[in-house]
Amino acid sequence: MSATLTASSAVAESATSAIKVDDLHKSFGDLEVLKGVSMDAAEGDVVSIIGASGSGKSTFLRCINLLELPTSGAISIAGEAIKFNAPKNNEMHPADRKQVQRLRTDLAMVFQSFNLWGHMSVLQNVMEAPVQVLGQTKAEAREKAEAMLERVGLYEKRDQFPAFLSGGQQQRAAIARALAIEPRAMLFDEPTSALDPELVGEVLKVIRSIADEGRTMILVTHEMAFARDVSSKIMYLHQGLVEEEGPPEQVFRNPSSERTRAFVSSIHN
Repeated sequence: MSATLTASSAVAESATSAIKVDDLHKSFGDLEVLKGVSMDAAEGDVVSIIGASGSGKSTFLRCINLLELPTSGAISIAGEAIKFNAPKNNEMHPADRKQVQRLRTDLAMVFQSFNLWGHMSVLQNVMEAPVQVLGQTKAEAREKAEAMLERVGLYEKRDQFPAFLSGGQQQRAAIARALAIEPRAMLFDEPTSALDPELVGEVLKVIRSIADEGRTMILVTHEMAFARDVSSKIMYLHQGLVEEEGPPEQVFRNPSSERTRAFVSSIHN
């Protein structure tokens, strides 16, 4: 038997799936953080992942684009299964690096800590991936970057360096940088958690506009009201497992799990 395992043997793909994850496990040494999490996000879905700190939300998101290597499970992007070698030392390593690099251009991730390059202007930050990864000319990348910065309300700040921007402006620049590669789906890892309260609204407004255009989004967030309003599906994680998932109306107003009910109640009170 080949050492290469393909996720296609583990899960049947839906033609409309943008991101599909099946029975994902992730351990750090003896600590099992994800204990078998599955998710199916169709094209245009906005899936918000909620749960207490330590429930595995960010780890799950990072496994999707292989910033963390899963221990076991299957991941498919746009119907294409990521190929893994046989697990070794609690990690499944990609069998085809070129496949991973290609599929990563379908995904863009926005982190809670912005991760902008401090030695580059805002415009240069947004241009970098289209030039280096997508092979665009600098003229093409500049035109696209300026359009993205206009969209997030930062065109006038294009020549400034990140250190001279507010936290909200830096996060909007990070979103513009993610959009510049024209991803199939966007992953947001608590994009407002590092912001002062008065800056949260400006970032959520931009994220809402992305959701409104029909782009697939997976959003780890503690902004419950926003998750309820913008999402097509809610996943509530508890101790590395999906405790409940469904439409926002069901999860927030009529949860079937007592644990979900207690969590939602604690957030609202």
